Amino acid sequence: MTLTESTRILDDIFARSRLLPVISIEDMQDVLPLVDALAAGGIKTFEITLRTPMGLPAIELLRRERPGLCVGAGTVLDAAQFQAVVDAEAQFIVTPGCTDELLELGLDSRVPLLPGIATASEILAGYRLGYRRFKLFPAQACGGVQLLEAFAAPFGDVRFCPTGGITQASAAGYLALNNVMSVGGTWMAPRELIRQGDWAGIRRLGEESAALF
Repeated sequence: MTLTESTRILDDIFARSRLLPVISIEDMQDVLPLVDALAAGGIKTFEITLRTPMGLPAIELLRRERPGLCVGAGTVLDAAQFQAVVDAEAQFIVTPGCTDELLELGLDSRVPLLPGIATASEILAGYRLGYRRFKLFPAQACGGVQLLEAFAAPFGDVRFCPTGGITQASAAGYLALNNVMSVGGTWMAPRELIRQGDWAGIRRLGEESAALF
């Protein structure tokens, strides 16, 4: 698959859902009720991170049991993890930063890559290869809305999915930017509510968050 095709797929994914819950699974029993609660609230695209050992099996479970949802893999750090999430049938791949290795892997991958960046130089490293869609991370810490506004002029054909430190209150400011295609965060599925099994509370957060756009 070419990068042009990858860009089109990412645009299609985030046109359908401009909010991206970033989820780290601690207990496999939480996986289905958690995503079902968010889906009932109107959010049907997810980034399941590899920050815990349950990340990969959670992706496999969701792809098997919830084929109508869109499930991406996050916190992919190296070639081994990249191949593992491709084999698990993740529908997109998100990295916290960009290395030559990861950017090269994304060039002909059958799964679109959203590489992470925090600086103009990192954008240029991906831009040179043909990437036009990036994750900004950690968004709040590295400049947030003001940084994205500054990126808009030199990178007019680039769009971003900012994540990192974004809250329900600050998400609308990001979503208002023309170069933001989606906003990611953990506020839609806070760890405390997951541990409590408060699926009704998570559904309400999904509904409130979906109302932002």
